[in-house]
Amino acid sequence: MIKGQAERLFPMCEEVLENASIKWPNLDALAVCVGPGNFTGVRVAVSAARGLALSLKKPAIGISKLEAMGLGSQGKSTVVMDARRNRVYMQNFQDGKATDTPVLVELENVKKSITAIMTADDINWELFLNSYTPKITLPSAIATLAINKMGKHNPRPAPLYLQEPNADLPKEQPVVIL
Repeated sequence: MIKGQAERLFPMCEEVLENASIKWPNLDALAVCVGPGNFTGVRVAVSAARGLALSLKKPAIGISKLEAMGLGSQGKSTVVMDARRNRVYMQNFQDGKATDTPVLVELENVKKSITAIMTADDINWELFLNSYTPKITLPSAIATLAINKMGKHNPRPAPLYLQEPNADLPKEQPVVIL
């Protein structure tokens, strides 16, 4: 969604729980994608998960989108995700496990010969000699990774920011209050 994430999030969660015949208190934990991604969407999701976890007294577990996209991959591969402005987010994997931390890279500096895991609609799809889509859907991968982290020490979810926000500042100067 480009806009309206906050307004749609809780009604959507209610629908999912209702369809599964589950009530909020019956959840064991909350999993949330911490990005990278849409700045506002990530902040809304992480804030909602942390607030729900606090109110329900349940753990909240943050999962990176890159980690979720790499789950189930075979051999050596690199998750590549468009970051706009001729840049991509990248993280290397070996048999579905991350081998390094995510980075933001200028597209011109990326080796096109890598085995790239990307969404089919990524604008950079055609640039790589060897591309395929994630083996597991994003929601299932996030849930699987969160289940694997349950019962372990997990820091509170926080947005994964690999670049500065690109919002424009207001052109009008604020009123000075004396």
